[in-house]
Amino acid sequence: MSIVANLAAARKAAALTQSDLARAAGLSRMTVQRIESEEIDPRLSTILEMSRALGMEPMLVPSDLRGEVEAFLRSNGRVLGQPTGAGAPPSIVDDLLKGRP
Repeated sequence: MSIVANLAAARKAAALTQSDLARAAGLSRMTVQRIESEEIDPRLSTILEMSRALGMEPMLVPSDLRGEVEAFLRSNGRVLGQPTGAGAPPSIVDDLLKGRP
């Protein structure tokens, strides 16, 4: 899935209109519409503003590590071979979520 498709999916999941996202990111609604329809290729700074307005922080991952990073995220931060159950160490995701407001 492309960055633009991910942003559009995140906007919809947050129940925001294109106008809502545009306002939060300091863009025009037309710009958001043209980006989502892939009429224009947005600048990195625009992608960053849209991402941050959606509560996301883009992260560059080397292509040879992408599969491992995605598997780690799908496992909720638990590494392969980590024991399950009450004696298992907490997931890094659990630790990160504790710091959220």
